[in-house]
Formats: sequence, C-alpha cells, structure tokens
Amino acid sequence: MHARVLRSADYRRMRWKNGGGWTTELAAFPADAPAFDWRVSIAQIDADGAFSPFPGCDRHIALLEGHGMVLHLDDAEPVRLDQRLRFVPFAGEASAHGKLLAGPVRDFNVMVRRDACRAEVLVRPLVGPMVFLPEDATWFVYLASGTATLKSADTAQALEAGDSALLLPDSGNQRVVIDGGGEVIIAKFVPASRQPR
Repeated sequence: MHARVLRSADYRRMRWKNGGGWTTELAAFPADAPAFDWRVSIAQIDADGAFSPFPGCDRHIALLEGHGMVLHLDDAEPVRLDQRLRFVPFAGEASAHGKLLAGPVRDFNVMVRRDACRAEVLVRPLVGPMVFLPEDATWFVYLASGTATLKSADTAQALEAGDSALLLPDSGNQRVVIDGGGEVIIAKFVPASRQPR
C-alpha cells in the first residue's frame, strides 16, 4: 500500500458547478480528469440555495463547522444536518436545497460515480494506532481534529488537523499506521466490480 500525505497546499478551491458557492477539493480520482470516479471535498455554504446536481453519483454529506442546515431532497422529509460529522447519504441526481439554521456552515462531502465504485464513510475517534492493511481498495483519511503521525515502511510524517492521507493499493504488502489523538473521517473506495450482484 502506498501512502501520500495531503496538506492545504495540495487542495484545490473551485466554484460549485452551479456557481452558488465554493468547494475545496481534497482529492479526486482520476486526478484532473473531466469526470471523477470518486471525490472528497469541503463546501463553504454562506446562504440558502440549491446544490449542484451530480447525476449517476452517490453522495455522503456531514456538517463540519457551523450550526447546520436543513436539507430538502425532492419530495422526501427534510433532513436536519445539525450534528457534527453525522453523515447523510443521498443520490446525486436528487433535487437538493439547503436552508441554513444560523449562519454559514462548512460541510464534508464524499461522492462516487456509482457505476465505477462504492464508498463506505466512517467517523472514528483516534486514540492510539489505527492500522490499514493492504487490500484492493483506496482509503482516504481526513484528520478532523487533533494530531497524528502516519507511518509507512521506514518513514513517518506528522499530520495536523485539516491534513489528509491517501492510501493507494499497489503490488507491495506494506501496511500503514496512523497513530495519534483526535478524530478522523475515513472513506473507503471499492471498485464497482466488487459489489455483490
């Protein structure tokens, strides 16, 4: 498994597809391609408004900072996003509209193109070592708070809150350890070909 540390200088800030806000893209695959298989980002929402549509994608969203918002999805019951790091899944083609509860928010987003891969999104406390074993999956780990050290092969790299680690499968049999204290958001991306039929 190959590990790469991503810091704020590696992230890309861009306009929403519909022009209604700003997103910081933490990582996407394939990188710099017109369409992604998966994407991880943080959106800044300063006013009520519609979300950009992403047909063919599955989305996971959670409040990162702020008081939260109410998410309206098509004709479904509105969903309150007012608990930090509680992820809500929804289809990218849904008509989504956010209404802020009390001021601007930042939300964490994980998106996958469903014919390419699927995602499992977890939030975990970091209380000591967390071990990632080699397998046919890509892991994205975001340090939401605290400090940590990423250990891979003979190297060790410090992680501060807001940094990320991208763990990519390769031909080696190397495990990766993230050790520290705080809380992490973990997204595991598995190829669609491995989904049960």
